[in-house]
Amino acid sequence: MKYSKSPLVGMGSMLMLSLLLTGCGMQSIPTALNEVEATWSEVLNQYKRRSDLIPNLVNIVKGYASHEKETLQAVVEARAKATQTQVSSGQLTPESMNRFSQAQAGLGSALSRLMVVVERYPDLKANENFRDLQVQLEGTENRITIARQRYIQSIKEFNNLVTVPPTSWYNALFLNHDKKPQFSVVD
Repeated sequence: MKYSKSPLVGMGSMLMLSLLLTGCGMQSIPTALNEVEATWSEVLNQYKRRSDLIPNLVNIVKGYASHEKETLQAVVEARAKATQTQVSSGQLTPESMNRFSQAQAGLGSALSRLMVVVERYPDLKANENFRDLQVQLEGTENRITIARQRYIQSIKEFNNLVTVPPTSWYNALFLNHDKKPQFSVVD
């Protein structure tokens, strides 16, 4: 009696192929990339929310501190620069992330100077509209922090998939995705 090796070889090959494909990254890498794009969109969304609050804040302060034009102008200019510096999920390079971080840091610095001006005006701090805006701004800053944390985590997971075997082998052969830059905060 003669045994044919071809069915056993075929079954063995199918088993090896299925094992190889389950850990290859065929689904996990694109899924992780989608997560990176989604979390980056949330970061941008929260920065936009902050940017949208600033004109209202500046207008309220103008009424109380009209001679603080230099500080108010700095906030307006920093907001303009921050809103002009856009980075889509397809442009996540270290250079574009650095430009974005610097623009957002400039806006944060200008807002800090504005809050120092506010401290000099007790009537302004007592203004209900100003207090509401300040609470919204503080809440937005917290949301930005959470969105950045989620983005950092999604980048870590994506970078692990494209650099750690066995998924990195699939990436090297078929997808060729590069590591994504991490979000960094400018001092």
